[in-house]
Amino acid sequence: MSWLVTVTGWALGVSLGQSPTTLEAVRLHQTEATSLAEREWATCVQTKCPDAGRLGLLAGTLALSDGRAAEARDMLAAGPAPALLEPYRAFYLGQARFYAGDAAGAALDFSRVLEAPGAPLDLVTRARARLGESLLKAGKAKQAAVVLEAAVKAMPVPELLFQRAQARGESGNRAGQQADLMTVALRFPTHPYGDEAVKWLTEVRRPAVRLGFAERTQRTEGFLGGGASQRALEELATLEGEKLSKDQAAKVSLLRAKALFALGRAEEANQALVLAQKGPASVASDAELLVARRALRADDNEKARLLMAALDKKYASQSAGEEGAFFAGWLDLQAGRFAEAAKAFTAHGERYARSRRRDEGLWFRSLAYLRLADYAQARASLESLVSTFPKSSLAPQARYWMARSRELGGAGAAEVGPEYERLITVAPASFYALLASERLKELGRVAPASFPRPPLSLELPRPPELGLAVELTRAGLFRDAAEEVESHVARLRSADQALPFAHALMSLGEFGHAHTVAARHLWGRAFGSREPDALAAFYPRAFSNAVEQAATAHKVDPFLVWAIMRRESAFKPEVMSAADARGLMQIIPKTATEIARKLAEPDPAPADLFSPDRNIRYGAWYLSRLMERFSHPVLAAAAYNAGPSAAAKWAQERGDLPLDLFVESIPFRETRGYVKQVVADLFLYHAFYDAQGAQPRLSLVVPAPSKEGVTF
Repeated sequence: MSWLVTVTGWALGVSLGQSPTTLEAVRLHQTEATSLAEREWATCVQTKCPDAGRLGLLAGTLALSDGRAAEARDMLAAGPAPALLEPYRAFYLGQARFYAGDAAGAALDFSRVLEAPGAPLDLVTRARARLGESLLKAGKAKQAAVVLEAAVKAMPVPELLFQRAQARGESGNRAGQQADLMTVALRFPTHPYGDEAVKWLTEVRRPAVRLGFAERTQRTEGFLGGGASQRALEELATLEGEKLSKDQAAKVSLLRAKALFALGRAEEANQALVLAQKGPASVASDAELLVARRALRADDNEKARLLMAALDKKYASQSAGEEGAFFAGWLDLQAGRFAEAAKAFTAHGERYARSRRRDEGLWFRSLAYLRLADYAQARASLESLVSTFPKSSLAPQARYWMARSRELGGAGAAEVGPEYERLITVAPASFYALLASERLKELGRVAPASFPRPPLSLELPRPPELGLAVELTRAGLFRDAAEEVESHVARLRSADQALPFAHALMSLGEFGHAHTVAARHLWGRAFGSREPDALAAFYPRAFSNAVEQAATAHKVDPFLVWAIMRRESAFKPEVMSAADARGLMQIIPKTATEIARKLAEPDPAPADLFSPDRNIRYGAWYLSRLMERFSHPVLAAAAYNAGPSAAAKWAQERGDLPLDLFVESIPFRETRGYVKQVVADLFLYHAFYDAQGAQPRLSLVVPAPSKEGVTF
């Protein structure tokens, strides 16, 4: 059942506001959404239909998002919305008045939200913040200061801190103003208000506030973390002429080196590192680790190996020493020095007994023995991993390789079959359950189903808490509906509460929130007792119309689209990564531009990638081209995550390995995990939903990729 049909069913007896076509266009961020909404509102006003308030609410908010504040104000002021939605109309009317230049009028609207009986806490919090800003702009600083005190307590963001600083200053609270501006300057250096705060503290205030070593280095680290390397250098330059201790000077040199490396000024960076390496062990070790990591990133693995081993010997009491020991073994493994790798990881476990990487070290030691075909040692190491760290995320792969190493050592089906079967039972959704299933088939045994019954969607009574979310959805205010849902999701405490909530969310089309609820509360039911109604929230066919249309158009497996979507965004269209990947399929704007040109479409704006419709189309096109080039879901998933060039290189260098060892040998940890989950999910989606009933086989041979095909 589609979410539109469900919402209509829930609203029987009440005229439906927006048409299904308009709601679908708004939900998928289609370009015609605004014109459709405005046309429906205008027609309703002309015919004096009873739903003008609801229709005007959507048309007004869409106009506001387009920057047409005066038009939005007129639409929103034309008439009241349904009772549950009236606080939202007041809020957006306040927004429209504010941006149309009427701060005093906006303050009145935001005050109405705070006074509305039963207004949602999230909306009240937003309205309070905007009320403080409106009062400040309207010249009512004392009133603004009172409101902003509560607003900052609820949301300590730089904008509100800066506004409270202004209100405090205009009200005569200079100490409070200084405290707020110092917080903005130190905690949010990359925000535009960070510069404004520093300017006021050091130039406007009398006497000026001095930012010393601690403050300047904290801001520098913030700039480095935010990718503003040039700003980091400028911040450090303010310390020139300061009387610094030797230890302080060493830390400044290390920060300077990091910024210079990021800017491509390696010669200057290396000079700065020389000074950093003369500092205390805490600084010198980080400086030498930076050198080793740079060698690693430059693929100078032999140099990196020497540097990492030196860190282990020189700085055993520092975190850099432990990292050096670990990566020395890892580099031996990557270079094919498997005996040396086994020794290195054994030494790492003994030398750093409290390392957070002990389980990973045991795994890599086991992998080294597997590559040496020393199956007895591999099995012993794997058994140690499972017994010492039974709850480790590495336990399923250790159990698979325990069985596989026994099989490679000559054991027959009667011995290893039960081990594979047990793994499928213990970790049914894992990549290793899929591998175990394939191994059982090779042995002539019938593999047990990972999940005896497919996901089951339930038609349950809607939880009363979702009444407002339904009204918001009917009005097309999907973002507000999502925030209302999240406020209730946060209050769920048990699986019995979560199950009906998750199914109601899926009926509303809130697949991302349903998945969040399931991940928090239904894990045991889905993957322990393997209950089909719990599984449904983990493996939905989200945005099914858009996925199936795009998959058909671009000739790609729709289940692969869902598997990628599940891993990339967990079905949340609004997600954006630190690398600027956006939307359901996490597409980077540069890649989207390349895809659009291949499709003969105009270059998309980055914000366009939050549209589920466009994002799915681009992702489906890209996946189809990856499958054309690589011919195997393992390689296609690796290419989607790490890029086609990297996937082609790994296939060329290690494609003679069996698929299971090939995946374990992918050098990027993130990509290894990504490939395992995507491929496992792909086969689960087929098992759950393939109408043909034919479960595909996972080829355990790595194919040679084509030299032609997609390269971006």
